[in-house]
Amino acid sequence: MTIDSQKVQITADQQTIADFLSDAQNLIHLLPQDKITDFKADANQCSFKVQGGITISLVEDGTDGPSQLFLKSGDASPFPFRLTIHTAPNKGGTEGYIHFEGQVNPFMKMIVEKPLTHLFDYMSNKLKEYYA
Repeated sequence: MTIDSQKVQITADQQTIADFLSDAQNLIHLLPQDKITDFKADANQCSFKVQGGITISLVEDGTDGPSQLFLKSGDASPFPFRLTIHTAPNKGGTEGYIHFEGQVNPFMKMIVEKPLTHLFDYMSNKLKEYYA
């Protein structure tokens, strides 16, 4: 299963965004605070519980310069996945979006596709707001 978030225009330059996102502790700023609990992080990984009690863990999995940051699911996640945060210089700022690839069975896909799409759109827009 793949999901792409909305593309957003961010007023910060690409390197500033890459530096911000490369510290997993900063991901707290992009998550819906009313839907998560128990956020824990260090520079390379984070974990949190979402409504319903599911724990999600993200582990930094490398970069491709400032244009892509790769995160993969950690041991606590309910299924294996990979997030790629794409950024590109655009109109004096940066355009960005989140790409999700997950190994999800058809039943689970029906359950998680809509909430994950909303989550990734939310995260993209929070990044835009963070630098507004």
